Amino acid sequence: MIEGQAITRTFAARRGMLGRRGVRALRGVDFTIPDRGAVSFIGESGCGKTTLGRILCGLENFDGGDLIIAGRSMAGLKPRQRAAYHRRVQMIHQDPYSALNPTRTIGQILDAPLTLRARQLGADRGWLEQRRSELLGLVGLDPDYVLPRYPHMLSGGMRQRVVIARALTVDPDVLVADEAVSMIDVSLRLGILQLLRDLRDSVGVSLLFITHDIATARYVGHGGQLYVIYRGTVVEQGDTDTVIQHPAHPYTQCLLSAIPVMRGIELPGPERVVPTGPLDERSEPRGCLFEPRCPFAEDDCRAAPPGLGQLGGTEQLHACLHPARRSVVAVPAPAGAAGAE
Repeated sequence: MIEGQAITRTFAARRGMLGRRGVRALRGVDFTIPDRGAVSFIGESGCGKTTLGRILCGLENFDGGDLIIAGRSMAGLKPRQRAAYHRRVQMIHQDPYSALNPTRTIGQILDAPLTLRARQLGADRGWLEQRRSELLGLVGLDPDYVLPRYPHMLSGGMRQRVVIARALTVDPDVLVADEAVSMIDVSLRLGILQLLRDLRDSVGVSLLFITHDIATARYVGHGGQLYVIYRGTVVEQGDTDTVIQHPAHPYTQCLLSAIPVMRGIELPGPERVVPTGPLDERSEPRGCLFEPRCPFAEDDCRAAPPGLGQLGGTEQLHACLHPARRSVVAVPAPAGAAGAE
């Protein structure tokens, strides 16, 4: 459905009295989102995963590389020509509180995009009212209860379901969920995650899940591909369960080691991997970008940046000169997530 080829994005940033310097948010990212598939991007804050999601939705431009949607290259198209393709990709925003207009009812919020869709299809008002009720029912909401209410009258979980329903109004092919459950109460997260998984089968959409929570990425992206991003570059890629259970890159191991473990309840696991220092975005290493923080760095890691290579003949890819195929920390799925193991 969507293919990214060496996508780059650089932002200009102030550098005091010395002028400006470029902040490289993406450094040649390759990825593929298959039809009705699930892909997850994980990484710490500032790694570039949200920028990539915004590029897919047409909210951000890319400097280099190419983005191919439904077989059509976006690089040679003007913004108006791209709009029809980017409309096929809709974003589920992180904060359902600010994603909905507080001065409009849910019915009015859904009517705006559905009116445009009705014009495209040549449909009447009856179709619009039927469609908005269908969408609310699809996301598990009662239309009679929800439609006349304002966003502040709904719970956080209900608001996020409305955001998902609004994204479905234009019949998208891909949903980009950017930290879609981070602002929702823990007790409600599983319902939203289950809904996102079910939409792949019921609606036939592809899903791009952006998160720093490895457990939710494992649940939503079960059976799909997982991309681990560090400072705008993919450092590990492969089947979601395989990457989580057998991480090869030290950065992936550090992400897994950051998961809290309740000693005395969970079984003791292997020794945790911890970065040697904080992230310094001002530095630009000649070799591996993770080398200044890597606990396993050697002299050859400082020579040149490693490319993605296969791990032991498997389909798992990594960008490390000294990969270690070993489990670091067992990552459970969210409580009650049947089928995630």
